[in-house]
Amino acid sequence: MNTIQRKNTRVINIGNVAIGGGNPIAIQSMTNTKTEDVKATVNQIARLEDAGCEIIRCAVPTMEAAEALSEIKKQIRIPLVADIHFDYRLAIAAMENGADKIRINPGNIGSLDRIKAVVDVAKQRGIPIRVGVNSGSLEKNLIEKYGGVTAEGIVESALDKVRIIEEMDYNNLVISIKSSNVMMCVKAHELIAKKTDYPLHVGITESGTVLTGSIKSAVGLGLILSQGIGDTIRVSLTGDPVEEIKAAKTILKTLEIRKSGIEIVSCPTCGRTSIDLIGLAQKVEKLVSDYDNLNLKLAVMGCVVNGPGEAREADLGIAGGNGEGVLIKKGEVIKKMPESELLGALKYELDNWKE
Repeated sequence: MNTIQRKNTRVINIGNVAIGGGNPIAIQSMTNTKTEDVKATVNQIARLEDAGCEIIRCAVPTMEAAEALSEIKKQIRIPLVADIHFDYRLAIAAMENGADKIRINPGNIGSLDRIKAVVDVAKQRGIPIRVGVNSGSLEKNLIEKYGGVTAEGIVESALDKVRIIEEMDYNNLVISIKSSNVMMCVKAHELIAKKTDYPLHVGITESGTVLTGSIKSAVGLGLILSQGIGDTIRVSLTGDPVEEIKAAKTILKTLEIRKSGIEIVSCPTCGRTSIDLIGLAQKVEKLVSDYDNLNLKLAVMGCVVNGPGEAREADLGIAGGNGEGVLIKKGEVIKKMPESELLGALKYELDNWKE
């Protein structure tokens, strides 16, 4: 049973997804296509939707990209966030073309008049603003104040930006504070969670490739989320953004924040292994991605001698060796078969699984 007590944050609606206030933590990603290329962007978003993405962000570096959002919105089902840097006119155009939320750093939008122009349109349309601050863009005066880039400086910078918008009589806000330094990022979230009740979008920015980025994100997000902090998450990876969704879902499942989906356990292989366990585990992982509706633990073992015992705590399992394999339920072998039939037998069990 999940014992994590979520921090109480205010509810913000992003399109048809509500975050904060105890709503489920939403998984985000960001497209890496040219937003101006509507077809490529929509195709990527469709893949992300299928993988379990619940909110998608697109870069809006040009007016053409802002205008493309209108057509993209018609072809997707999940809320769309426009990522804006520097040009306040792009933020306004993105909202006019259907963005469900905009992400800005008020510090790089320009004068107060320009920030107010953006806020006024957001207010008219009821569009939330995500105030995003990264450690890499921390203001010089805060670096001097704290003697370098620090968690305290990141938090102060973010709350300063929030106050600017609050003073314009708008509080439909989400905050994100990110750093590629995992422990600094964790500390910053611990600090800001005590100072505000706005929903927090959490992630480790620029975390790296699929392998290193997933590990860094699992450590950082695990520490943050385990304290009840966070209302939306993104695992930022250098690679196919679908991998971000897989990693995010695994992190939430491991923390028992989400119970849906199949948890795979597999042995690390040893001298007794006489089957391509690595290849088998990868095939099983791909197979079960279509069964997010099931909540069970599945074991993939490489030894028919110890496999059933090692899989005793799993709901379902397979073990193989020397051309043969067994199907296991609740630690008991229920069927023996050629190794080549293991995946088919497993699929049959999943198709007919009853809780």
